[in-house]
Amino acid sequence: MSGTLRIDKVVTSGVFSLDGQDFDVDNNVWLIGDDDEVLVVDAAHQSGPIKDAIGSRRLVGVVSTHGHNDHINAALEVAGGAPIYLHPDDRMLWDVVHPGHAPKPLTDGETLEVAGTDVQVLHTPGHSPGAICLYVPALNKLLSGDTLFHGGPGATGRSFSSFPDILDSIRTRLLSLPAGTEVLTGHGDSTSIGAEGKDYDAWVARGH
Repeated sequence: MSGTLRIDKVVTSGVFSLDGQDFDVDNNVWLIGDDDEVLVVDAAHQSGPIKDAIGSRRLVGVVSTHGHNDHINAALEVAGGAPIYLHPDDRMLWDVVHPGHAPKPLTDGETLEVAGTDVQVLHTPGHSPGAICLYVPALNKLLSGDTLFHGGPGATGRSFSSFPDILDSIRTRLLSLPAGTEVLTGHGDSTSIGAEGKDYDAWVARGH
């Protein structure tokens, strides 16, 4: 391993489309690695800024936390010949954007490796059936995609989503992590497991 293990952030902008509606969004793209190699999480919108952040490092793969277009639309351009990973339960969403290009399937409990560090895959259905989070114990960080945000769960009002499922995923898979775990979200500001967990009952009560 060369240099310090780190997670870099790139923000890209574009359009999220689902159920016949379009929304302008800013997406957080995360890069886990060191000076030699890197794993990209959610290659969104513009490939250029992401490639610039990769630089001369070896790209070990592109992980999509779920199949919504705004998290995968730059995946092929960014990946080049590197593997692209997606949970198979979101394949129907992927195929709308990238028909004919099959991603490698992720499984719950699988461990990816970058820069000598384990990255654990947690299947967290709710925002979409194949939504996953990535836990990096060495850095005490969780990359939550659109499962958990500063202020509560990801949206569940559209096709293929389920509020009871996302609540169950957060309660059983995420809130059991150390309270000090920093949560790096798919959109907006970062938070922590402890900060969000105290509001769980309020999310249940409000129903979203």
